[in-house]
Amino acid sequence: MSLLSELGATTPVVAAPMAGGPTTPDLVLAVGRVGALGFLAGGYLTAEALGEQMALVSSAGHAYGVNLFAPHPVPVDPAAYARYRELIAPEAEHWSVDLPGQPIEDDDGWHDKVRLLVDGPAPVVSFTFGLPDPESLTAIRAAGSVVLQTVTSADEARRAAEAGVDGLVVQASAAGGHSGTFTPAQVPPEAPLPDLVAEVRRAVGLPVLAAGGIAAAQQVGAALAAGSEGAVVGTALLLADEAGTSAAHRSGLLDHDRETTVMRAFTGRPARGLRNAFSDRYDDDAPVGYPALHHLTRPIRRAAAAAGDPEGVNLWAGTGFRDARPAPAAEILTDLSRGT
Repeated sequence: MSLLSELGATTPVVAAPMAGGPTTPDLVLAVGRVGALGFLAGGYLTAEALGEQMALVSSAGHAYGVNLFAPHPVPVDPAAYARYRELIAPEAEHWSVDLPGQPIEDDDGWHDKVRLLVDGPAPVVSFTFGLPDPESLTAIRAAGSVVLQTVTSADEARRAAEAGVDGLVVQASAAGGHSGTFTPAQVPPEAPLPDLVAEVRRAVGLPVLAAGGIAAAQQVGAALAAGSEGAVVGTALLLADEAGTSAAHRSGLLDHDRETTVMRAFTGRPARGLRNAFSDRYDDDAPVGYPALHHLTRPIRRAAAAAGDPEGVNLWAGTGFRDARPAPAAEILTDLSRGT
């Protein structure tokens, strides 16, 4: 029996966690109603807000997961931060917002969220950005959760297996949003998702879910044929009726003349998104540094999103964004499942 079957899922298409707004309890509930596994996105939420979302989703009785950003900060060079802050100051002036004067280096409320998941376990917990500390990993598994780790290479897969996780989410470079790489100072090499899945499968014996660029039924089929037990989709659901994707982000996704690229301009960590005025203007000069750059650009992104301006927000999207369409999540997942 596969990992997903054991969790009660009847389809191998999995809804990825999309932090910052797109993933909502309504989206996860809609995913669960068609027999798929959906993930709440714990990143950027307080433990209290995440707990409220978990209560809403768990009341339906469907299996679901929670994703956390494992603390893996990349401290920014203070001089580089100051230069970048000065460089993007005209954007802040345009939107009449203030930028943090000093780098903000936090852990996204890690310990509070771990405590939440130990006291009230979710069926599945996944981690990205790096391995969690051994104590937290042990406590969450002991509470009864199945633990998955996002990896971008066979080497990371081996490290995750040694740490004692139950399964892997293998993320290819085609994925939208932040890369889960353990070494964010280096952009992961581009590799077709089926090849990466096969490489990881040769390296470790853990169950694998495949993520990255999956937005059509034939891509789901290819991921499964490569040896994964599930195909994780994110960008394909960004335009779903139940998604909390902002109007600015939706507008960008519907502009099929845009192209995706891996950028650091918004957060200082490699992330694939649609090119826009902000990324084109500043990405070449963006230093490595997460979460400091995330906090630095946040006031600009919030103001641009509130104004519905796609040129000033992070338009996270995978390479298959042109296949995304406005529709109920159930319809999108049903179409994708035809690849199984």
